[in-house]
Formats: sequence, C-alpha cells, structure tokens
Amino acid sequence: MGNTVTCCVSPGASPKLGRVRGSALRAASAGGGGGGSGAAAAVGLERRPGNYREVTEAESGDSDPGGGGPHLQHISDREFPDDLALESNPSDHPRASTIFLSKSQTDVREKRKSNHINHVSPGQLTKKYSSCSTIFIDDSTVSQPNLRSTIKCVTLAIYYHIKNRDSDRSLDIFDEKSHPLTREEVPDDYFKHDPDHKHIYRFVRTLFSAAQLTAECAIVTLVYLERLLTYAEIDICPSNWKRIVLGAILLASKVWDDQAVWNVDYCQILKDITVEDMNEMERHFLELLQFNINVPASVYAKYYFDLRSLADDNNLNFLLEPLSKERAQKLEAISRLCEDKYKDLSKAAMRRSFSADNLVGIRRTNAILS
Repeated sequence: MGNTVTCCVSPGASPKLGRVRGSALRAASAGGGGGGSGAAAAVGLERRPGNYREVTEAESGDSDPGGGGPHLQHISDREFPDDLALESNPSDHPRASTIFLSKSQTDVREKRKSNHINHVSPGQLTKKYSSCSTIFIDDSTVSQPNLRSTIKCVTLAIYYHIKNRDSDRSLDIFDEKSHPLTREEVPDDYFKHDPDHKHIYRFVRTLFSAAQLTAECAIVTLVYLERLLTYAEIDICPSNWKRIVLGAILLASKVWDDQAVWNVDYCQILKDITVEDMNEMERHFLELLQFNINVPASVYAKYYFDLRSLADDNNLNFLLEPLSKERAQKLEAISRLCEDKYKDLSKAAMRRSFSADNLVGIRRTNAILS
C-alpha cells in the first residue's frame, strides 16, 4: 500500500477499458490461405468456431491505453450486466428463475383455482409431517438425489416446456421427421400431439436405465436443455423433443460421469439410429451452446431445489421415512465435516489483506504495559 492509492479506495486507480473500436474483421475459417495465421497474429484475431474476430489491445488487457504499462481488465467489462444476465441466461446465473418453474405456475394456479371453485376435496392426506417424537426425512439430497424421483421431476419439467411453449421454432437437426429415431414411419400429424408426462418419463427412464446414468446427470440434462432453448432461441415441441432430450443426455453424461457412455452405446439402446447421426447431433448441440458446458455449483443447486418445488406443486412427493439413529449420526458427521471445511476457508480468508471497506471492522489485541 504505502503512498499508492489502491482501487479499493479510489475506483479511478483501475481504469475501465474502452469498448472495441472499429468493425469486427470476419473471415471464414475454411478460406484461410498460407498467410492467414501470420495475419491473425499481427492484427490480433480471436479464433472462434467458423470465423475470426478482431481483438484490440484494449480488449485483450495486455497493455495500457495510456502507455502506462501492463494492467488488468476491469471486472465490470468482463461480466454481463445484471439485468441482461437475469433475463436471458437462466441456466448460467444462480439468481435467475428457471424457465420450467415459471411455465408450470400457470397450470398450478389454474388447478388450485378450479379445486377452490368446485369445492374439490384434496382427498386423503398422504404427506407425512414431523412431530416432537418422530422426524420424517427423504433419501434425496442436493449431493445425492434420488434417481427415480429426480427423473420424474425432470420429465415433468420437460412436459411443461412442451405444453406451455411460446411457439414451434425448431431446427432441422432436431426434427424427428428429417432424422427419425426408429424405422417406423413418422405420421404426418406428429407435430400436433403433445406427449404426456408418462410418455416422456418412459423415454428418459429407458435411456438412464440402459446407460446406468446418475440422478445428477438428469439435473445437468435439464440445465443443458434450457441453455439450448435460450441460446438457440428455439422451442421444444412434439416434433423435436426426443432428439433435444437425447442430445442433452448425451452431452450431460460425457461432462458429468467419469466413465461416459459412448455414442455407439446409445445406438445399441436405440437400435435404428446411426453413429453418424449421433455425432452430427452432438456437434450441432455443442455449437448451439457456444461450447459453454460449464454448470456452476450454484446453478446446479438452484435447479435441484426448483425441481423439488415443482414436485411439491404437482403432488410428486418424495418417499419419506422416519429418521433412524444411524442416519442421524451420519448426517451429524457430514455436518461437522462441512463446518470444519468452512472454518478452514474462513481462516485462510482472514489471513489475506483486507480491503478499505473492512478496515473499520478489524479488532486488534490491546497491548499490556508492565
């Protein structure tokens, strides 16, 4: 610190970088000649799928526009604005509400309103509640979800996506008429009939059972599905839902599981699909995701708890069992392990230098004069 004013006290000490000046230089990757790599290095081109983009010195953060030497890019220039992030990328940001939960609320409100108007009895209460002597708990946690319940919730989310879709925007690579999954002839009115929840559940359950996929993979599948709908600006509808779900499962199993299922293995589950078709669909899926396959832990947790909320709204109750002594001891051991971990992290954070905002809150030991 010394006489130097840091960015904690003076924001002007870390100047924001200017926006990219000039128009972007784009050239098809297939058309590059012998001097293409040299020109890219001289101008400063960023390689992207299918094109190049000009990168100025100010954007790369390698030099100071004022000639003062190297510096770091300001963090506000590297993050999305909050309003844009929350609105357009719900699968990337933990504070954004999931699409499936908002689409399901319409049906939930209508169902409750209809039951209230028609005085429909909720029937026999099957949900168990804890008491002073007995605590009921299910076997699903955010780190180890229950497979059967998670697949039911994920397929229900897909069902609401299809039922309450805004339009029928799609791409040819996902169209079942152009790329059928079976040799059976696809009917002409295949795009008019929405699949029910049981049909979607049987399709996903068959894939997960045959490929021996985990419940965490099902949650990541839903994240990739909503990310695809957002990035590609398409809708999941009766004509494309099977291939979109298959592509999301294929990608999620490779990213999440240590021993991923190969594309040829899915061809043994779905007998009539070819490896070339699977490879092409996977390639298009990745390109539409802009190769963004990262799923932060906060986003994963948000999807897990929103799926539980969806299950509660639709009476898909998780199996509850009385808390046994053995499981209580196991939960207590896990809690102590997490507490010790966070204590170590907090101690490590305290050893770092404080910012100007925390200088007032520092307590120092009183000196004892003898």
